[in-house]
Amino acid sequence: MRYRRVLIRGATYFFTVNLADRRSRLLIEHIDDLRAAVRDVKRAHPFEILAWVVLPEHMHAIWSLPPDDSDYSTRWNQIKGGFSRRIPADERGSASRSRKRERGIWQRRFWEHLIRDEKDLEQHLSYVHYNPVKHGHARQAADWPYSSFHLFVRREWLSLDWGCDADFQGGFGERG
Repeated sequence: MRYRRVLIRGATYFFTVNLADRRSRLLIEHIDDLRAAVRDVKRAHPFEILAWVVLPEHMHAIWSLPPDDSDYSTRWNQIKGGFSRRIPADERGSASRSRKRERGIWQRRFWEHLIRDEKDLEQHLSYVHYNPVKHGHARQAADWPYSSFHLFVRREWLSLDWGCDADFQGGFGERG
């Protein structure tokens, strides 16, 4: 079955990528392996990371692709494969995955959303950075170490206490 994907050269996309086992902590337990896989793919197939958050069993990212390129699927396949090759093979896989020589770490598909405009980008940036709080992994965005939130604070695009309010509405300040 072929899935329809929106492919626009040079576009910006929001992604959700999940592990097969939604109870796993593999991504944060092997964060350096994930970072190495991303670095390798970026070298071979450049893209700009606007935001990224890694949770124990899933991650969200916002990427901008080069002006002449729309192939985010290859990048995700290589990131997932590079990560899988770096970590010990101790998971149980299905017969179907074994026949296809897949380890069974990742859900086969990922979800993407084409960022349409500045407001859409701001909403997705907020979603990425607030996600650890939403899932109960942190009390506030600043408490979660595996997030581009900290880069946004260093660049003074967000304050350290962003997203702490009980009445948080997902707002995102002006970027410089």
